[in-house]
Amino acid sequence: MPRRFSLPYFHNNCNIDYACTDRAMRILLSNDDGYFSPGIEHLAHVLSEVAEIVVVAPERDYSGASNSLTLDRPLSLRRGSNGFYHVNGTPTDCVHLAVTGVLDTLPDMVVSGINLGANMGDDTIYSGTVAAATEGFLLGIPSLAISLCSKTFGHLNTAGRVARELVDTLIARRPAEPMLLNVNIPDIPYEMLQGRAITRLGKRHKAEGMVATVTPRNETVYWVGAAGQAEDAEEGTDFYAVASHQVSITPLQIDLTHTAQLPLLRGWLDQ
Repeated sequence: MPRRFSLPYFHNNCNIDYACTDRAMRILLSNDDGYFSPGIEHLAHVLSEVAEIVVVAPERDYSGASNSLTLDRPLSLRRGSNGFYHVNGTPTDCVHLAVTGVLDTLPDMVVSGINLGANMGDDTIYSGTVAAATEGFLLGIPSLAISLCSKTFGHLNTAGRVARELVDTLIARRPAEPMLLNVNIPDIPYEMLQGRAITRLGKRHKAEGMVATVTPRNETVYWVGAAGQAEDAEEGTDFYAVASHQVSITPLQIDLTHTAQLPLLRGWLDQ
């Protein structure tokens, strides 16, 4: 099996000034909706104008997979009829496999999406879309998670255009250290966007309870209840920005330490 993959029709030679380097920018695309999703197909098409694209995504929908890795079985990598590579594993598996297992050179960027549905506030803990980008970030690669706040991909062109602009900015600015950006885009025409907002994560109310149902075999099964509505959606949050028809851009970090509680716990030990 070849060690490095690229999609043969994805690269325009030096259509933009900053792309004219010794080699093309390389971007790894993944998602949690699956390699067949219209979101990742559109993203690949849009970003192919500025970079060489490699797509490695789950073979099925892995929404809500969070940062899980598959450790109880081997992973398989296959190429779909659309030219995208798919893995029988999670979004995190896909990025980890691509970067550490099959690509000869490190991608310059990882972009996850375009996700069908918002990933704001507490969603980021569960999101496979954010997880794919997080894995890229943990591997030292600038990474974006792109989500369209919709249930229908109504204005996919808006999300694609915003994604292209953000990638252009990252290429031009070349930040000194990798960034992990969570991007949520209102499902409206591009011309109706009210700009971009740098935001913090908001917070949802507690999720609704499990929904029980009975199968034809008289077995009780349970569906996870709907996510809670926004609780902290004040100005400055991702919820507020999207509700205001702005693109929400939230820089994320991995350190989960509750630093404010460190003195309290140290005090317990001193007693």
